[in-house]
Amino acid sequence: MSRIVILGAGPAGAAVALGLRKLGLQVCIVSEWRRFAALEGVSQRVLEGLRSAGLQRALANATQPSQRQVLWNGEQHARNVEFLLDRPRFDRGLREDLQSAGVSLIEGRVLTVTTTEAGHRIALDGGETLQADFLVEARGRQAPQAGATGRAVRGPETLSLLNRWQGLPGKTASAVQSLEDGWVWMARQADGRCYWQLTVDVASADLPGKAQLLDYCRERRQRLPMAQAFFENGDETDLQLHARSSTAILSQQACGDNWIRVGDAAMAVDPLSGNGIFQSLSSALQAPAVINTLLHQPQRAGLARQFHQQRVEQLFWRFARIGRDFYAQEQQWPTSPFWQARSGWPDAEPAHRPVDFAALKIQSAPVLRDGLVEAAQVVITPDQPLGIWHIQGVELAPLVSRLQHEPAQQVLAGLSEEQARTIRSWLLSQGYRP
Repeated sequence: MSRIVILGAGPAGAAVALGLRKLGLQVCIVSEWRRFAALEGVSQRVLEGLRSAGLQRALANATQPSQRQVLWNGEQHARNVEFLLDRPRFDRGLREDLQSAGVSLIEGRVLTVTTTEAGHRIALDGGETLQADFLVEARGRQAPQAGATGRAVRGPETLSLLNRWQGLPGKTASAVQSLEDGWVWMARQADGRCYWQLTVDVASADLPGKAQLLDYCRERRQRLPMAQAFFENGDETDLQLHARSSTAILSQQACGDNWIRVGDAAMAVDPLSGNGIFQSLSSALQAPAVINTLLHQPQRAGLARQFHQQRVEQLFWRFARIGRDFYAQEQQWPTSPFWQARSGWPDAEPAHRPVDFAALKIQSAPVLRDGLVEAAQVVITPDQPLGIWHIQGVELAPLVSRLQHEPAQQVLAGLSEEQARTIRSWLLSQGYRP
């Protein structure tokens, strides 16, 4: 049996491991556990993705709902609820989910990875060396991009400075505020743990040296009335700083015959959306079937690589354009380098294209069936260029083809009432008019 090694035990790496175990494959994860106690704001969509990936223990007791306050473009209002994800507790739950599934865990730092057609040699910091037939790169934004994967597409270079301290107990809350040179996210947990993250443009930010960054952040925070009111001028005990890149990154080659990149190692989006984990899971959830195909159906290797690469790229560009449109809503500082760079990147293409039933096309494309990648007839729409295979178990291509010369009532006659209602609703949303 092929030895599969995953580098990184975050949500993406864990989701791949669990998916491979469901397919009956043995897998080993190598991870250097997180040392900084971070908190992340995530959407309901992220929670649903984590549940579908089987990360039940990771979610248990690790999330708290929070009504998020937003001060953007000079207007303050309460946006939809976000969920605060306590990463130390979440990561402990991830390990429990993995151990329960029979995944082998090795704690250690990867020093080097040597890749050949025959496999991979992974050197760890303790002197241990692992051999792998198949390698899954899931170490996030910091995963090396050189070598076989080529250079990455990068958005405007962005840095996030996260402060954490212990304050007084209070109500769980979160907020976002735009500034002339960036934006801040702030959160407070019921036990008094406080978080304040400043995101700035690397090229134009006037930042002090590393030793002065903590004082710099404190001074910035104290000058913001919203932050002072949010944290209620409480004490800041055990104040810590963690700096990390938050640049959007897309790997130009996310899959080979014996390796694959998933999560932020394949593509990482702007943190403003709060959907970073969702995007990580999107590539991770499809990866087990891609890996299974590469290992057991090598004649379909090209199809499997195409499937993974196309979906990684499509997701990246879509969310990059959604982020661009949200940045463009901030009009207070039109000449600021931060806002200028992000309100026009990556391009002028719309995030969503208008519907047009006449523009629907039917063509062969890679899809997932029974844990493998195969070719099938799909419906290509202006907004779904990779195609839609089925809805509620009903293949769309035969129906759309028949609608060119048959009435809808006749085409949908063989479906259940619920299926017919769902398909009819989708057809209307695509501009179909009987």
